[in-house]
Amino acid sequence: MNTEKRVQITKNQIHPLSPIYNEYSKTLILGSFPSVKSRASMFYYAHPQNRFWRILPRIFNYHKTLETNEEKTQFLLERRIALWDVLHSCTIEGSSDSSIKDAVPNDLTFLLENSDIRRILCNGTTAYKLYNRFQKTLIGDAIEVLQLPSTSPANARFSEEMLEKIWKEALIHHK
Repeated sequence: MNTEKRVQITKNQIHPLSPIYNEYSKTLILGSFPSVKSRASMFYYAHPQNRFWRILPRIFNYHKTLETNEEKTQFLLERRIALWDVLHSCTIEGSSDSSIKDAVPNDLTFLLENSDIRRILCNGTTAYKLYNRFQKTLIGDAIEVLQLPSTSPANARFSEEMLEKIWKEALIHHK
């Protein structure tokens, strides 16, 4: 009988994804750092249990399944949504936000200077805390920043229906 325990190696990871945005983007959704699945697939919210790509189309009454990264990108840009993460690099165990150490922020300056971002939505508590730690002093209060519940499967506190309602309020109805 093999009694060896699996040991997860912790190492510094560099954010492998470019931001999704264009000059018309008005809302920036910020996560903390890509999950293992997202880093492997080279696209945001790639874990099949993450609810991000299920709730966003419903919020906008879009009834097709977004299957390819190109379809997802086009969907976001057509709705003037930008997508990125707060961190450029960090030491992280797997996909666990609670294990993040040695955090280095992304530079949001070029994205904000080359878009029409008026509001930032942080996908989860960690993204919001990291934003406040690294970005708030650089950006100031000129742009509204909201913390939304994470779409991560680790956030079992919120059902998919609850997430959809809260995210819809922030994306559609909030002024």
